Amino acid sequence: MNKKSQSATALRRLMTEYKQLTTNGSPDSMFTAGPVSEDNFFEWEALINGPKDTPYEGGVFVAKLEFPSDYPLNPFKMKFDPPLLHPNVYADGNVCISILHSPGDDPNMYELASERWSPVQSVEKVLLSVISMLAEPNLESGANVDCCKLYRENKEEFERQVRASVREMLGL
Repeated sequence: MNKKSQSATALRRLMTEYKQLTTNGSPDSMFTAGPVSEDNFFEWEALINGPKDTPYEGGVFVAKLEFPSDYPLNPFKMKFDPPLLHPNVYADGNVCISILHSPGDDPNMYELASERWSPVQSVEKVLLSVISMLAEPNLESGANVDCCKLYRENKEEFERQVRASVREMLGL
């Protein structure tokens, strides 16, 4: 498949996913997502509500989604902006979650191929996985080493810092 037909396939898929999201909405209105502009379906923004009963509760987190021209053969990139204090989010805001890792076997053997990206995944499935990740971090493959360490050694302090960042984000 040449680059132009890949891009056309990706655009059709993104338009279909966007239509499904706007028609069905997200479960319990946990997030909204869509293209930043109608001129470019390859850049989206998602607003994610912090999950209940977590230190993120009450927050609304902005994530940028960048889709490759060969989507859905390869995953999109997801970045919280501003960055989020979380063991599975790099300091620059990039999200580290298995479902967004390129398809195939993990060279480091941390993840099963079935946990990684496949074309049957969707924006909705990824965002639901990220919401689940916010509630239950994966400390086995942390992206933010300092954050993982704090979570392991002093979870109360970690949660205090997250709640403080949520309040600051809300201007409280």
